[in-house]
Amino acid sequence: MTPIMMVIIATVAVALLFDVINGFHDAANSIATVVSTRVLSPRVAVWWAAFFNLIAMFVFAPRVADTIAKIVKIDGQDAVYVFVVLAGLIGAIVWDLITWWLGLPTSSSHALIGGVAGAGLAYKGLDVIRWGHIWKAVQFIPLAPLIGMGMGFAIAIIVYWSFRHWRPSSVDRLFRKAQLLSAALYSLGHGGNDAQKTMGIIMALLIAGGIMSPDTTLSLNNLDTMWIILSCHLAMGLGTAFGGWRIVKTMGMKITKLKPVGGFCAETSGAATLFMATHLGIPVSTTHTITGAIIGVGATTKLSGIKWGVAGRIVWAWLFTIPAAGLISAGCFYLIKLVSGF
Repeated sequence: MTPIMMVIIATVAVALLFDVINGFHDAANSIATVVSTRVLSPRVAVWWAAFFNLIAMFVFAPRVADTIAKIVKIDGQDAVYVFVVLAGLIGAIVWDLITWWLGLPTSSSHALIGGVAGAGLAYKGLDVIRWGHIWKAVQFIPLAPLIGMGMGFAIAIIVYWSFRHWRPSSVDRLFRKAQLLSAALYSLGHGGNDAQKTMGIIMALLIAGGIMSPDTTLSLNNLDTMWIILSCHLAMGLGTAFGGWRIVKTMGMKITKLKPVGGFCAETSGAATLFMATHLGIPVSTTHTITGAIIGVGATTKLSGIKWGVAGRIVWAWLFTIPAAGLISAGCFYLIKLVSGF
């Protein structure tokens, strides 16, 4: 086995590790509301979310994976690009772990995009980056939470008005059951969008190693790519099953207090946003989306009920994610270059 092949195998393992970390880092996005409203216990909620993360592979076409695979212009004849992908992954993982430890629900997606772009810049400079693909993600830094917020606000108003004559206890019982569906839909959207990002990275890696053609299409019907789809969704489901309790606390309890009807509205609006973005091939942040939706629902009752200080702290972490992950990855690339001597 050649040294490059050993690096490729190790990098695939690191990519799947990133997917596991992504799963537990973003588990809060899928289950925070259903846990904070006490519809499900944390143990049951994470397995509920993990199941729908997994079956998302049968629902969504791999358009997001295609976007991620083409962030950097990869030359299949230049094996150094394998190290670019590896450095990008390491940088994204380091940033994810830092923000997980601090309890900040930042975007694993943007960490990955920033990481690969940062490593690519460190190797070849500005010309190696496909800026249009990065812009796809960057423009949704403000758009994802705003769309989630707007939809959350609108759905909550419609639901509150439709059930205005019901007794509060009857509404609570109904939406405790309905929230099982909304949590499932959100987890489906989460798995569909986020697992594809790691698929794209593995595709980029195999193209860089000359193992796969740039024209290869990811599909469950293609034996050469089936393993990529299955392994990425399994890794994400496993990570979600572990859960990320620090972030669950921030997302579900610190921003605003939700009842089951509010949790249903937030998850439904978040799921709709993710379904749309995944269909369009846009790698959005599930964290941004659900945070905006929670704020939008909370704003229907009382703006002062939203803890804007917590929300502001989260926003600052969002803004720093791409450049911070990029800098860490650039440093990782230079370190790998120094150690390997390529």
